[in-house]
Amino acid sequence: MVMLSSSSAAPSAAEVLHARYAGRLPASLEKLAGPEHGVVELPLHVAWSGLRAYDLDRPRLRMGLYRTVLAEGQHEDLVTLLNRDLLLAQWPVLRTLISRHVREVWEDAFPELATAGSAAA
Repeated sequence: MVMLSSSSAAPSAAEVLHARYAGRLPASLEKLAGPEHGVVELPLHVAWSGLRAYDLDRPRLRMGLYRTVLAEGQHEDLVTLLNRDLLLAQWPVLRTLISRHVREVWEDAFPELATAGSAAA
């Protein structure tokens, strides 16, 4: 877990990223009420270029959607686009595809993700 510096120096890039991702988190994984099936189209503020529509019934596309939403989504995007059960099922692989900062914030906040990730390692 990255803590903000107590000195008067500007925070490091890692501290800024950690704070940014932590501020977006849902209160619990149960708040993730996104769809389990079908096609999801990401809003422009989440996917501003490239692929925007993802078929959740296709594992590679589902993984791409989750990777994008975790990195770029705001709080409301996380709770409306991500599904708790799908996140838990994908986490062992997904955690290797996302940035260290995103992974650490989510695993620090939700120990069940860290357990799921280490069980598959």
